[in-house]
Amino acid sequence: MKLTLKRVHTYFYRYSVAIFFILFWPVLYLLSKRPRLYKYINKLRQKIAFISSASAGIFYRAQYEAPIDWSKTYVICPNHTSNLDVSAISTHLNNYHCFIGKEELLDNYVLNFFFKTIDITVNRESKMSSFRAFKIAGDRLKNGVSVVIFPEATIPDAYPPALHAFKNGPFRLAIEMKVPIIPVTSLNTWKVLWDTGKEFGSRPGICDIFVHKPIETAHLTLGDADALRNEVHAIIKQKLQQA
Repeated sequence: MKLTLKRVHTYFYRYSVAIFFILFWPVLYLLSKRPRLYKYINKLRQKIAFISSASAGIFYRAQYEAPIDWSKTYVICPNHTSNLDVSAISTHLNNYHCFIGKEELLDNYVLNFFFKTIDITVNRESKMSSFRAFKIAGDRLKNGVSVVIFPEATIPDAYPPALHAFKNGPFRLAIEMKVPIIPVTSLNTWKVLWDTGKEFGSRPGICDIFVHKPIETAHLTLGDADALRNEVHAIIKQKLQQA
């Protein structure tokens, strides 16, 4: 019975997202016609994420290792255990940002809109697609848009989730563009909703993230990408172990 209720809660959460997206749709549609207004789409997504989650009793809480200067541009690297990670991170980033996500997300009615406007899709099976995605990400960074990339590239299949190895892409990008990288640890979003919620459902609760201090990359070369990747992985792994 408990599992049934948790699955019902997942459907309630999903419908909440859809309903609030539809309510904001007229404004989103108008903003989508002018790329120079895309930053306002970003702001509205934060509101939709907060309101739809709150209606399902899901809230997001962030701790910061150090104050963040949100006037700067960053590559942001969180671990990934839940579909809620995007909302948890988005609601606590106080700058214009975009996400890189898998191409399959275009099949999602809500996410499709954001990936056709402010976000970036990538086909993980195609090297050319990956090249194009990171080229676009580099252009966004040049224009002052922070880029959020999940370095595990996917949500781990095992439950409870364990931290997987990181891909090199985000770290090479940060070094090439000479922008700081911010590790973010998603501490317990998987306890509220693991993966999509299809298997174990979801429940009301507080999702905690920990925003680590930025790591400067201006002094690094591409030969340091592996070391930077390992450093960020170790930072997030240590925080998860502490939690």
